[in-house]
Order: sequence, then structure tokens, then C-alpha cells
Amino acid sequence: MLFRQIYEEGLAQGSYFIGCQAQGTAVVVDPRRDIDVYLAEAQKNGLKIVAITETHIHADYLSGARELAKATGAKLYLSDEGDENWKYKGLEGFDYQLLKDGDQIKVGNITLTALHTPGHTPEHLSFLVQDGAAASEPGFLLSGDFVFVGDVGRPDLLEEAAGILGTAEPGARRMFKSLKEKFLTLPDYVQVWPGHGAGSACGKSLGAVASTTVGYERRFAWWADYLRNDDEEGFVKALLSGQPEAPHYFAQMKRLNRDGMPLLGELPKPPQLTPETFQKKLAEGALLVDTRDKLSFAGGHLKGAINIPAGKNFSTWAGWLLPYDRDFVLLASPERVEELTKQLIRIGLDGVVGFIPGLEGYAQGELETVPQLTAAEAKALWEKGEVAILDVRGADEYMAGHIPGAQNIHAGRVMRELSRIPKDKPVVVHCLGGDRSSTAISALLAAGFDNLINLTGGIRAWQQEGFPIEKGPARALVGA
Repeated sequence: MLFRQIYEEGLAQGSYFIGCQAQGTAVVVDPRRDIDVYLAEAQKNGLKIVAITETHIHADYLSGARELAKATGAKLYLSDEGDENWKYKGLEGFDYQLLKDGDQIKVGNITLTALHTPGHTPEHLSFLVQDGAAASEPGFLLSGDFVFVGDVGRPDLLEEAAGILGTAEPGARRMFKSLKEKFLTLPDYVQVWPGHGAGSACGKSLGAVASTTVGYERRFAWWADYLRNDDEEGFVKALLSGQPEAPHYFAQMKRLNRDGMPLLGELPKPPQLTPETFQKKLAEGALLVDTRDKLSFAGGHLKGAINIPAGKNFSTWAGWLLPYDRDFVLLASPERVEELTKQLIRIGLDGVVGFIPGLEGYAQGELETVPQLTAAEAKALWEKGEVAILDVRGADEYMAGHIPGAQNIHAGRVMRELSRIPKDKPVVVHCLGGDRSSTAISALLAAGFDNLINLTGGIRAWQQEGFPIEKGPARALVGA
């Protein structure tokens, strides 16, 4: 058996390529939308992809299951569990089979057995993998967003991101039952390969290693004692507390992954724009996404640009802040454009119409800058009540320690909270070190704010100076 985890760092997402070398066939589990990596894996190993499946209707990225099926002619295997709200649609023209608990996918000597493991989502499946050529029992569990390394999938996404109220607590109770009746009944030696690693918003404390075992999680996971003591109430409370903010684009991903999304056929190849074409695109409503680092952006940028630095978090921040109904122009070096475009299409932002390699020759008029304050300068103004403080970190970070009187709005949510940000005095914006605050400030500048100042070095610089910090939840008022 050939077993490959294909990991995408930006979304901390793992998909799986499993091949039967004896029969020359393969199955892909939870593919991402840019499918070239799976086609290359098949070609390299002389295998034909004949089956494609996924563990659930994903929220954090666009599935490549339909895309890969269209490219290969492979059969789709999708969940038929859960309620009517989460049944797959848009499958016309595909060869597909809907799966229930206990159903199997056979690929040569390899058998995948579906386990219905609701909790993260109602329709969620995990797959026990058996290599029939080597063993008479399954040795692997592809757990999707059911069990992670050291954690389990959050059950509140339907409520938090998709707005389906009243689903978080029932989901947590289903998770408890799935762990008790499905996961903990497996032998300790079964290897567990999850759908996400550290950095994903699909859980709160995911481990950074690639895999685990049933036995390890049974002994050491944070939830293990609750299951040992049959403490469902304690488990539910612990699971629902402290979950990270869910990006707004998750609701869009859920809908598209359930109902079907446009098929790409091939990866887009955005052209380098001439200065004239660039201005024309802007005039037609395209948004400039400036992928330079925060210091370069602060030193001078085109008015209206949003700063999302290139890097592993690019797609997540794009999902937080970029509109799905506009075209985009990337400000990026030519060698980075292809990967940045892939990161955007992974979350359904398909509107990249071109790129510019820099500002020289493209800027018209004076560049906009981001004013900066040192911690000492900010403290002096804060003590006089002359500035408001906007903390754009996560709620847990804020509660653990913040500048007294600061208002907390997560950087990804500032565009939906514009009315809460004062315009009658300067606003000092900060995060931990300056990356998130730069992104938040750029979005607010594009929205028309002109009273924003970045705290250089973030709250880390404030703390290093020994300036006042308080703990606890956010206050209603902004300012000192």
C-alpha cells in the first residue's frame, strides 16, 4: 500500500493519497481544489485515481473532489448521513455513491470503511483503512475533523460561521457519543491521520505533529478524562469554551461544498498588467491586494489597497477580508503569483485578473502611509485620553492581558464592525507584534478611515516597557 499525506500549510489541511500498487489504482481523501498535486502523485507512481471521497462538507476550504473527479473520471463517494440541510447537491453528471455508516470503498486490495462520526458536523464520516495484502484488520483511521492530534473538531462552526443557531451544544453532545461509541472502541494500535494540524480554526489546540494513535489519544488527550469519567456535561462545557473566532468565509465554503462550485478545468494564470491596464482594472472596481510585508506597506502604498502579506496565512486573511463579488489585482513578485493564486482559489476567491510586480510605474499621485507610534508615545497620549485603543487580537488573547480601556475587535472582523470604531479621535491599532494590525488598518483605510495609527511592535512592545495591563473581557467603551 502506498500512503501519502499531502499537507497544505496555509490552511493546515491534510489530504490523503492511498494507492494499491498491485492493482495500479488509488483513492484520494479530502482533496483540495488545486488538484495538480494528486495528478502528479498518480503519474509518479504509475497509479490511476479511481475513487475520491471526503470526510464531510468542509468549511475552511473548497473541496477538490468534484474537480478531481472531472479530471480523472473517478467515482465520488460522499456522505449520506446527517439531516436534510447537509445533503450533497450538484452531483449531476458525476459517477457517485452516497455512503452510510459501515459502507465500504474498495480500491484493489485496500478497503476504506465509513464510520459515521458526527459532532463537528452532522454528516461527518471517518474512514478505517485496511491493507488487505498485509493485514486482516484496519490499521489506519482517516479522522477528518473528528479527532485531531490532541484535540477534537469544534462543534460550533454551524452556529459560529454559518449562523445556524442552536447547533453548538447538540453537536458537542454528538461528539461525546462519537468518541465513546466509535473512536474509543478501536484498538490502541490504530494510527490516526487527521484532516488538519496546528493553525487550523477547526479546533482550538491542535497538535503540530502529523499523526497520532488511538491509544495515545485515549491516554493523553485533553478530553480523555471526561470520557473515562463519563462526564458528558464537563466535556461539553470544556469543548465549547475558548474556541477561536471562525472566519466569515466559512459559511460560503459550506454552501459551495454542499451544492457545488465552478469547476476550474485548469489553474488560472494571471497576467502582468501594464500601467494602463492596471488603472483600467481599478476603475472597473478591482481591488488591489498588496502582498508586501507590513513595513513596506506602511512606508508607502496605493490608496485603497489591502495589505495581506504573502505567507502561509495568506489564504486565511484573504477569506476574512476580501469580498467574493469583486475582482483582484495582486501586488506581488512574479515568482509568487502562481502560489498566491492557488491560495485564493482554495477558498473560492477566483477573481484574480492580473498582477503588478511593484509600485514603480504603476502609482499615480502621492502614496499613502501608515502613521506609527512607539509604545512610549502611545502611552503618553493614552494617559491624556487623546487616543482610543483598538486591540485586533483574538478574544482569548485580549482577556489574557490588554491595555486598560482598549476595545477588542478581531482583525478579521473589523469590516463588519465599522460602526464601533470611533472617528472623532485618533485610534491606535495594535495586535501582538504588528502583522495583524497592519492588515486591519489597511482594510479600514480602504473603508475611508483616516484617523488610524499603528502601535509599533504591538502590545509586546507595550509590555516590554512595563506599561499597565489588565485582564478580563472587553468593555463597552473605547478609550482610556
